[in-house]
Parts: sequence; C-alpha cells; structure tokens
Amino acid sequence: MNADRLPPVAPEVTATLVEGLSPRLRKRLDAAVTKLAARAVHRDGDTTRIEVDDETELRLHAPGGVVAQVEDVTCGCLLAPACVHRAAAACAAPTADLAPEPAEQPTPEAAGPASADADAATGAGAVVTHPASVTDPATAMVLASATHRASGTDSAPGPGPAPAPGLTPDAAPAPPETATPDQRAAADALWAAGAAVLEAGVDGAGAVAQSALLRAAHTARLRQLPRAAGAALSVVTLLRAARASDPSYRTAELVTALAELLGTARRVATATGTELAAVRGRVRRPYSPDGSLRLYGLFTEPVVTDSGHGGVRTWVAGADGRLFTVGDVAPGGVGRALGVADRAVRLGDTALTHRELGRAGLAVSGATVSPDGRLGAGKSVKAVTARGAAWTEPPLAALWETPPAEQAARTLRSTSRYADPDGTGSDLLFLDVELLGAVREPGGTCLLALGEGGVPVRLTAADDDPALAHRDNLALLAAAPGTRLRIIGRLIPAAHPRLTLLACSHPTGEGTIDLGLDRLRRADLPDPAAPAHFAPPQPAGPGAQSPLYLLERRVEQTVPAGRAALGMLGDVTTETRRIRRGGLPTAAGLLTALCASAAQRERDHFGRLLPADTDGFAAYWLAAARYSAAVSESLCSAAWNPTGEVQGVSGGPPAAAARPAV
Repeated sequence: MNADRLPPVAPEVTATLVEGLSPRLRKRLDAAVTKLAARAVHRDGDTTRIEVDDETELRLHAPGGVVAQVEDVTCGCLLAPACVHRAAAACAAPTADLAPEPAEQPTPEAAGPASADADAATGAGAVVTHPASVTDPATAMVLASATHRASGTDSAPGPGPAPAPGLTPDAAPAPPETATPDQRAAADALWAAGAAVLEAGVDGAGAVAQSALLRAAHTARLRQLPRAAGAALSVVTLLRAARASDPSYRTAELVTALAELLGTARRVATATGTELAAVRGRVRRPYSPDGSLRLYGLFTEPVVTDSGHGGVRTWVAGADGRLFTVGDVAPGGVGRALGVADRAVRLGDTALTHRELGRAGLAVSGATVSPDGRLGAGKSVKAVTARGAAWTEPPLAALWETPPAEQAARTLRSTSRYADPDGTGSDLLFLDVELLGAVREPGGTCLLALGEGGVPVRLTAADDDPALAHRDNLALLAAAPGTRLRIIGRLIPAAHPRLTLLACSHPTGEGTIDLGLDRLRRADLPDPAAPAHFAPPQPAGPGAQSPLYLLERRVEQTVPAGRAALGMLGDVTTETRRIRRGGLPTAAGLLTALCASAAQRERDHFGRLLPADTDGFAAYWLAAARYSAAVSESLCSAAWNPTGEVQGVSGGPPAAAARPAV
C-alpha cells in the first residue's frame, strides 16, 4: 500500500484513535501499521477501502478530501471499533493540514500588513534556550553561554526602559503582551512530546509517540500557536519518512524540524510583544494585493522533487528590484518539467511560455503576491506582454551591483534555519565571475570561478538528472577557462563560497542561458577545441578547517538512535580539546555537557534506575543544535568576504567566535 493513496487524516483524529487503544494494542500498533501497508487499497469517490484480510474491510470516508472525524474510519472486524486497524490506518495515512483558526478568535497579529508571512507554521525561528530545567549551576552556565553566543549577545537582557520623566504611573506605556496560560500549557505539551522523540530517537518514536505530537499540535493550533503546531507536523512527517526508509529523507531536515519545534515551544513562555507575535506565527495567507507591477524576466529553472512532482519556476524582477516567481509544478517528474517549459504561463492574457517569459517582460494589473514572491493567477489578475531587459540594462543590472558579501549575508538572514520568518528575501546570488576550470572534490567535480575581490567560488549542478542540461553544461563551461560570465546561482551554506549554477550570460555573445533547460554546444565556447581544464588546488577558506563538525556530528547522531547514542560514547576529551584549539570554546563546553547529560542516570536507595531527565537533555541538545547552526552561517558569511569578516548574519555568534584560531 502506498501511503499517498490514502486520504489525509486530521491530526486530532489520529491522536484520538491511538489514545483509545488499550496498552496491549498500543504495543502492537507499529507492527499493525507495517502489516496494513502491504494490503490492497481501493478508492471509490470519497471512500477508500483497505482489505485487512479476505473477510474484513477497513473504510476511510473523506468528504472534501480529508478524514476529519473519528467516525469516518470504520472497520468490519469483530473487535471494532476498539480494534487496532482503525488507528493503524490513520497512522499510515498522510497528516492533513491543521484546520484554520476559529474566525471569532483571530490572532493578535491578524491586523498586520497584508504582505505578512503566508505559512509561518512551517517556517524556521530563532531559538532562545532557557535552561530552566537544568539544576546544576555549572552546566546551566554553559547552556546560557551558548544561548547568548548563538544569539550574538554577551549578557542577559536587562530590564525594560523606565517611563519617561514627568509621566505618572497611569500614563506609563502598557506592559508588552505575554502568552496566555493556555498557550503556555500548549507549548509545554509540545516541548514534552518533542523531548520524548529526542529521547527515543527515530527507532523508538513509533505511532504512539507520533500521536502525542499530533495531539499537542492540534491543541497548539486551537490556542493560536500555528508556528509551533506546524513544526510538530513537520517532525511527524519526517519521522514517518525515516521509519519507512523513504529515499528523500535527510537526517539534517529532522534535526532542523526538532530544533524548531523545541525552540519555538520554549520561547512561548518568555517572549513578549513583537517577538511573541513571531513565535506564535500566522495562519496561511497565501496571496495579498500588490497593485500594478512592471516585471522583467530573469531565467527559468526546472523543478523536480523527490516526491515525483515536476515543473518549472520562472523568476522575474520588478522595477524596484523585488524578485517574483511564476510556477507550474504538479505530479509528473522530470518529463513534465521539460514539457511545461514550453507551455503558456498561467497569468492573465499573456501567451508567453515560461522560456519566453524568462527573457521578456510583463505588465500586470491587479497583481496578487504570496509572501515568498509567488505571483497569483486569479481571475482579477490582468497581464500583457511587454519589453524585457538585458541583464546589463536597468533595472536588472542593479541586481549585480551589490557586493557578493552583502548578497550572501542578506540571503543567510532570510534563509537561516532558525530565523523568525518575515516572508522576504530569496536564496539567489547575482555574480560576475571568471571561470578557472573544474576541481575534483570528494563528492564529485564542480566548476571553480573567481568572483569579485578574488574570492574563489565553487559552482555545482542544480540537478544531476541526465535528462536535464545542468551537468552537461557545467562540464562544457569547465573547458573555457578565462571566460567571464554574469551568473545567477542559489547559495549553498558552506565554509567556502558555493552556489548551484542556474543561469548565465552566453559565453560568446548576447543573450542568456537557462542552464537546466538550454544545452550549450562546443561551438558556443570561445575556444571550441579546448579540452576540459582542471584548476589548481585553491587555499582553504576561513572555516574550511573548523572543527565544528565534531559537535554537529553528535547533534545529528542523537536523532536516529536517541539519547543512548551519546550515552555510550564515554570520554570525549580528545574531541573537545580539538574544538578548543579551533577557537570554539563554547562548542567544546556544549559537547561536554551534552554527552554528560546523555550518560547521566541516577539510582534510588535500592539501586533502581530513576527516570531519565528528558527535559535537561533536550535543553542541551537544543542549545548545541542552535549554536552549531549559527556558527556555520557565520563561517559561510565570512567565506564570502575577502577580508574574512562576518557581515552580520541574524542570530549568529560574534565573528571572533566563528573563526578558528590560527
């Protein structure tokens, strides 16, 4: 059975079905989910039928496409409705998006600007860890130090400003808004559920642990905490992918989702004012009016996802430099991506294809735009073809005038794993480079180029699928050392400047190349007979030798196997000594405290093991995850700057803490 063939099930339905099982059946739930996955599935309108055995049938009724009530899951076995089959089916099905907040209880930020973030529930947020559950003063100090260093501060925040002289107490400003008791209780439940997952790891976080997260997520959404609720759903989705050996699963993604969940839940109790609004998040607001826009095409990129979807995304820029996208992505894979590129854009009355729009222009009236820059195609939107602009002409030329270091820092601020989402910014960089040739790396071969200020930049293929042109075009460009190009790439956070190459100016003449769709020929190169050129080894960047990976490795190691993976490590003095020599004493302290917390198990007077301190371990892990992410982003920012200085990455540690000692 393919889980995608089952209708989505509301989180509260899954949680209720699992909670209704007896302790004996809960132990059998994971095995029942696996067994049910092998059964045949038949869909008839809104009803999906699963053959439990030759005589028993399980039904999921999904009016509107979602199983929204417990009564919509029925089973024909003798133990129904208290059987394990209903809960197993709900756990095997995809999780439906959380229901919108009640209209009569709008979030305090509902009256904010129309361009607010569309889906903060899945966004990342800065983590401020408060080790309230840590009782040991020494370890609490390490955790607090990590938190302050990761947020770029050296001391705890002081008291708020005093009332202005001459004002009576009655005239003083009202105190900033704080979370309600119900919201704090919901956040505590999310923290407890997330800490339990971290304690058990992927292997131990089965259907019962997932249902606890789903119940906490449902409660959080009812308490107007959509951001934390969305993070909990992301954790559940990734846990299911990991346990099903989904090839698209990445441990790093689950690390980020867990840290987002735990960090957001912890911040609810302490955040006030505008910070509280960011921590709460916003419900989905897909598109907002943006009046009339004059747009200029930049390029078109193919989009192929691990889930089997395919299509294209065309990037355009406004007269003021803002970036927008027009996309067409649906199930179909790489074949659909190549076909859609030559279909008409779904926007107004224009007959331009996506390829043509990447080099032409549009005049749009009644435009609607999502917070991440997607242009809406509603009935009220009118669009007609207009003249485009070359990359060397205004207004597009201005995109390349910002120094690369500033572009990288701006991109890191908007795409940071734990930054409070504001719905602005993109991950694109616009550079003028000189090609040097190919360089061999452990993960394959990439193209080396020299950017502004003499900074070497590694350019990689956006997709290795041979049906797309990325890989072949990159190999041909490696045969043209000395060629100067104007390029557009997507930033890859690394300790050295690195981009996925998406588009470039033509090597020998006017025009541009969409490197995923257009295929270069040897005749397009300045010297068609030149063989592939391999550039000499380049000196390492400021963070290439950073020992931060020693801490990152332990953070990631916890997720698959839980606390036990670190509790059995024993002495980590050698690793911490190396980290300190690299100029990261806080990272060394965090690694020591994290491993000590994992191994700590106290016994009572009779020698019996007491319950583990899951809260304390989760707090240390969260601080380590957040700190390592901040240092990584600071190292990336420093690598793009010819002087090696950090360009003020939001939430990052001071530059001195990020750079390894010489």
